[in-house]
Amino acid sequence: MQAGQSTIDEGEVAKFEAMAEEWWDPNGKFKPLHMLNPCRLDYITAQIGAEFDRDLKADTPFAGLRILDIGCGGGLLSEPMARLGADVVGADAAERNIPVARIHAEQSGLDIDYRHTTAEAMAAAGESFDVVLNMEVVEHVSDPLAYLTACRQLLRPGGLHICSTLNRNAKSYVMAIIGAEHVMRWLPRGTHEWSKFITPAELYDLLSQAGLTPVDKKGFVFNPVSWTWSLSDRDLSVNYVTASVKPSAQS
Repeated sequence: MQAGQSTIDEGEVAKFEAMAEEWWDPNGKFKPLHMLNPCRLDYITAQIGAEFDRDLKADTPFAGLRILDIGCGGGLLSEPMARLGADVVGADAAERNIPVARIHAEQSGLDIDYRHTTAEAMAAAGESFDVVLNMEVVEHVSDPLAYLTACRQLLRPGGLHICSTLNRNAKSYVMAIIGAEHVMRWLPRGTHEWSKFITPAELYDLLSQAGLTPVDKKGFVFNPVSWTWSLSDRDLSVNYVTASVKPSAQS
């Protein structure tokens, strides 16, 4: 794939365009993400704090860091990063998501640079970041390796890449497709394609091929009794997250 060429899957973008107005409704179509968000933030803040030696008890521990939230949606992760002091760019291929995110940020008194663009276009423009958040996006693109390569290009040497996705196995099909879309109706049917899910071993291989060094992985585990999510070192059977770094010697 040539530099700057998009890995956007237009069909996938259309699915999220149709749901754009519901991003900040905790009981709407993005209810699963609202439920998962505290767990995602725990992982993200811990990884950034450790990688950049930041005191998470400080008022703005991420001050001075430039963070890209690629596939930002309505800004569920961009806003907490801005509150922690980071200079945040939120980018999404679904154009309708951007005004929703901008309006909510303005109402929240936050200065976030939201853009309707792609990772490939930003990499071609020479943008660079200390951290790239790549959450629940890689399973929706047409070419995961080209997409992850663009994410690596967007990182400064020594930068941190955090990527979450869905494992591909029988359990993930039951939980993410049948359970979330057909039984609980948390998401519209067809939101996910099980064949596009990526196993942890496959993602580690893709990250390595893209020029990143994987350093950590954890599972996001849902407890149906307490209706809460938690991090797990062992259970990566459905939702999981990885942390990778760009070698300091890389350009």
